[in-house]
Amino acid sequence: MKTPFDEVIDNIVSEHYHNHRQQMHSDIVSRGIFRDLMRKCPELKKDINSHIVKNWLNVESPTQRGRKMDLLIGEPDASGNPDLQKVRVCIENKSVITAHRNRDARFDDLYEVLQDLHGIKSEIIMGATVMIGLADRVLNVPDGVKSHFKKKPRKFQDTVVLRLSSGDQKLWDDFPEDISENRANDPALTMQKFQALPTRKIGLTHVKGYDYILFIPVFIDNVNPPFLARENNLGIDIDTEYQKMLERICSAYRTRWHL
Repeated sequence: MKTPFDEVIDNIVSEHYHNHRQQMHSDIVSRGIFRDLMRKCPELKKDINSHIVKNWLNVESPTQRGRKMDLLIGEPDASGNPDLQKVRVCIENKSVITAHRNRDARFDDLYEVLQDLHGIKSEIIMGATVMIGLADRVLNVPDGVKSHFKKKPRKFQDTVVLRLSSGDQKLWDDFPEDISENRANDPALTMQKFQALPTRKIGLTHVKGYDYILFIPVFIDNVNPPFLARENNLGIDIDTEYQKMLERICSAYRTRWHL
């Protein structure tokens, strides 16, 4: 079964680079997870088809100005908008690829969303996905390479874009100041950081924690072809863990709203 994260890789291949400043890859993951939940969860599919619940992308946080929640599933209000008092599922998607020092900020994002929604309704199913970059260096295209062509965007398209993610090693020499370095143990440290987020078992809705946190090792450096690191030293079986996340969400959905 193709995962939403395979679709992210496909998008990078199509666009030639990973743009960590845009929401595109999170949206791809959110749509893919919703699609797979509809296939996996008959109760959810029935509720969606009966218009009892809807799904939304990028809903503004009730307390964190400017911050958006990636995927919500729940009962709409009279206008068809999400009613935060009746949210049933929230999925947050984060990535730590270009610079692993950003893991603290992404950790805080996940922690704050958990605080917000659990305070509104403790039964909300909380899931999180974290793409962890394994590359030892990354060519920072959005903030670095592209900035050299602000007045010549066509030149960027014609002379750089097609070289990205193609294996063209000269890119490292052409844009040395735009390389973000990652230490060898950064992926493991990033995973360890996010494992400190609180989690809970299915029946313990009074406990403030995520119902499932999924880690996805990826190789993305914007120079070499990107891929999902199904073989990795983090001990993660991507396909098995993704299925476990879907099953956990389905089981919690059934337990909390259909028993």
